[in-house]
Amino acid sequence: MIKPHGSDTLNPRIVDDSARADLERKATELPSIIVSSSAAASAVMLASGYFTPCDGFMSLDTALSVATNMKFPKTGLLWPTPIMNIVQKKDLPENIQAGTQLSLLDPNVPGNPILAVQDITEVHELSDADRSTIIENVFGTTDPNHPGVATLLSMGDTLLAGPIQVFNYSYFAADFPETFRTAGQIRDEFHSRGWETIVAFQTRNPMHRAHEELCRMAQQAVAADGILIHMLLGKLKAGDIPADVRDASIRKMVELYFPENSVMVTGYGFDMMYAGPREAVLHAIFRQNAGCTHLIVGRDHAGVGDYYGAFDAQTIFDDIPDTALEIEIYRGDHTAWSKKLNKVVMFRDVPDHSPEDFLNLSGTKVREMLAAGQTLPPEFARPEVAEILSAHYQKESIK
Repeated sequence: MIKPHGSDTLNPRIVDDSARADLERKATELPSIIVSSSAAASAVMLASGYFTPCDGFMSLDTALSVATNMKFPKTGLLWPTPIMNIVQKKDLPENIQAGTQLSLLDPNVPGNPILAVQDITEVHELSDADRSTIIENVFGTTDPNHPGVATLLSMGDTLLAGPIQVFNYSYFAADFPETFRTAGQIRDEFHSRGWETIVAFQTRNPMHRAHEELCRMAQQAVAADGILIHMLLGKLKAGDIPADVRDASIRKMVELYFPENSVMVTGYGFDMMYAGPREAVLHAIFRQNAGCTHLIVGRDHAGVGDYYGAFDAQTIFDDIPDTALEIEIYRGDHTAWSKKLNKVVMFRDVPDHSPEDFLNLSGTKVREMLAAGQTLPPEFARPEVAEILSAHYQKESIK
């Protein structure tokens, strides 16, 4: 099976059962702080092994190196986005400094239970210049209306660096017991199914006919044993479809329209960054850690609005050395239903088509139709998927 990124083995930061009781007891006696949702989600990704080989939150020097060069400063290992625990200085307990420990409390679970213990190696005041450097390089914009920029701007003024030990997977394992899986669990399932070549599909949205067919195209092109549909389960921007609705619609599509034992539907516990090209590279890294050999990167992958070019998330890989990643990228074009051929096609495969030869519905139009209880064209969405989505939108429209 493909090796994890930068390591021979996964490095999940979840506390081993044999050490859990002692550390949990100690954690209750440590000073504590409620962390941001972003930091909590990163802790879950570290616990799950997706962020191998990282062991915790980055120092300011490392965060700046990753932001500007996509590399760790000493090893040169590829890494596209900083992993940071940023807090308000005024909220920090007294005497937190290098060499101390801090309990990190979960902001997303009632009662704010202890999520992790961090060994503090450095405490940095985050200057406006440092923050701007990170934002501009990672997101390609400093526009505060960009949801990822807004999230980082809303964080505090103090960066806490150091490795962490994580007690649980926050709300993800409890809320999505059939879907949430760690990188190690996914690898184990691949092994039990006998899959060696696996193509991963990233999604934060429901899957329409074009997405469905893109997965088939990629599977056929790379001769994959199976497809991993790997959905984000964390926080999204306003207006995005909630994870439970996406989960139900995707599972229904797989159940009815894919051969048995050809698709795994799973999810991971992370908040969407909307970082476009940089987030696409992060997606490749943690799919490699999950054992996938290929990642589908399509049009506007991990993008939002018009902040990125349609295929910037593909061309960023042109500047990454071949040796930096073991996972391979399957580059998908825009896909849509061809009225001439009566099937979903990639635009690059049908140069004889004109725009009117495709069935295209804007996201706004789709949402309006679903909210009104109107039937989506079967060429655009499977009827069983559309039914689930329509029920959600109609419920939202009467709130």
